[in-house]
Parts: sequence; structure tokens; C-alpha cells
Amino acid sequence: MNKLLNILFIAMMTITRPAIAGSAQDTEIQFTVAAVEKFAKEVEKFAAKEGARAFIIGRVGRPEKELPKGIKFTHTAVAIYSSIKLDSGETVKGYAIHNLYQKKGQLDKSELIIDYPVDFFWGVNSLKAGVIIPTPDLQKRILDVIASGKDKLIHNKNYSVIANPFNNIFQNCTEHTLNIVNSGIYQTTDIQQLKSNTKQHFKPQKVKASPFKLLLGNWFVDDVSTKDHSGSVYTTTFTAIGKYLKNNNLLSKAVVLKTDGSTEQLL
Repeated sequence: MNKLLNILFIAMMTITRPAIAGSAQDTEIQFTVAAVEKFAKEVEKFAAKEGARAFIIGRVGRPEKELPKGIKFTHTAVAIYSSIKLDSGETVKGYAIHNLYQKKGQLDKSELIIDYPVDFFWGVNSLKAGVIIPTPDLQKRILDVIASGKDKLIHNKNYSVIANPFNNIFQNCTEHTLNIVNSGIYQTTDIQQLKSNTKQHFKPQKVKASPFKLLLGNWFVDDVSTKDHSGSVYTTTFTAIGKYLKNNNLLSKAVVLKTDGSTEQLL
């Protein structure tokens, strides 16, 4: 009987794993290669047409029906218009995407990795993209943060999928993106100052998942921890970043780009 209960408990733990903001790099492709390549190119064309030199990009890496209410994207990064050297030796212009990814085989740790739109959308569950384009001045500040390597100074390798944006105990991809944005706004890499400013001006997303589900994740899943929270669980989301920029007059455009080329307003 005890063995059966243990099996049922493990199965329940697997089923109820919080599906919020997975930042895995290596995932299996869900669409044809041609479809992913076409969509990635459409995203680049859209951003280029808008004149974006730096923008915030989001993808849907898990089935949308599994996502908690209010959470639209599972991975967030910063896309920078760059000179890209191809395997052939040719240099072309395009967007390089600056990510915080979980380490393979060590999901409670992360690393900063640059990839490109096809890589970014390779394992998505839905061919749609979140695109947040800051004002030109903030774009320039974000470019300066990344070009100077300051994004590395505000990276915390200790990863939790539901990291609390008001402290630096853990970090996920979206919080790291917010750190980059705020580093540009406030012209600092002082993490304590950044967290103080975040508390004053940023409104995070409440995670609407059952306490039981969060508890199971906290106990048994490497990349889920609530140790950095007290009371309700709040985390950084793609949409929350968009609202933050809009509320502070730092937003040029925020849309969801679909596979047919159409867009809908994010906010």
C-alpha cells in the first residue's frame, strides 16, 4: 500500500508541475523547419520595419492551456540588431537574441547565451511572438548595457521559474530582461539599487497557481522554488514589462505577432 501511495504521489507531482516560464534552450521542434524559419523571418521583418534596434521578444514554449491565467509567454529575451557572421564567412544584418537559459542537466542554474530567431522559436508550442518595442532613447540605453557587457553584471545564475523580482535570491529569464531594461533606465548595475527601483515602480504578475502545486514544485522540481517569496507569489512576466514601459511613457509598441503575419495589441 505504501509503495502504491508513493507512486501516486510522484505521478501527482509530475502532473501538477507549475508551467510558467521555462527557459530551456534545447527543445524538440513542434512544427516543420520551413514553418519555423518562415515565422522567424517574419518577426525580424516586422521589427526591422518598425525601426527597432533593440526590442523585447517573447515565445510560447509550453501548451497555452497549461499556462496560469494572465501569463501569455514562457520565455523572454532581448533582441539586438547586429552584424551576424554566417558559417560561410559572410556577414549579414539581423537580430541576435540575448537570452538567460537554464543549464542543461542543472535546471536550477542559468547562463547567458546569444542565439538567433530560428533557434529562439525552434521548440515553441505556438507560432506566435510577443514584441515589445521601447522608445528610441530606451533602445539606445539597452544597446549600451549589452554592448558594454553590463548585462553579465546583473545576472544571477541561481534560477527559479517563479523568481521574485523584488530581491536577487533567484532569477529567471524575464527578471533578467527587466534588470537589463532598468539598468538602462537608471544607468546602474548596482543590484540593490535596481531592486529598490523595481519595488517602487514595477508591478509584477501574481502567479495564479494552487498552493499545493507550488508546494510540490518547491519540494521536488529543481527549477521551482518559493524560498524568495513571503505570502502570495509574484513574478516578472512579458506582459508586466510591457505595462511597466507603457505606464512610464517608455513604450513605442507592444503586440503579439501571429503566424499569418497579423498582429494584435498586447496591452
